[in-house]
Amino acid sequence: MADVTITRHANGSSGEYRAEVAGSSAIGRLTWTEHDKVRATEHTLVPPEIGGRGVAGKLVEALIDDAREQGFKIDPQCSYVAAAFKRHPDWADLRA
Repeated sequence: MADVTITRHANGSSGEYRAEVAGSSAIGRLTWTEHDKVRATEHTLVPPEIGGRGVAGKLVEALIDDAREQGFKIDPQCSYVAAAFKRHPDWADLRA
């Protein structure tokens, strides 16, 4: 698996997780909006240049980790995040 660095960026009630892969200038993103301690995921976007390396999964894992640490729930509106929730029934407690 590629060396992936995840960073978090927030601006008020919206934000995104960004994934950078060593050796590439392409950036993967998972965008969200928040209302009443619920983060609604909007899009998970991974450019083809860094696809197939588990980048999208790392973005979702960062979201899950933050939800557990910070106490917010997740509304998986993004189809990728919704599919990840189906694969991980152990995340059910985080679903809004």
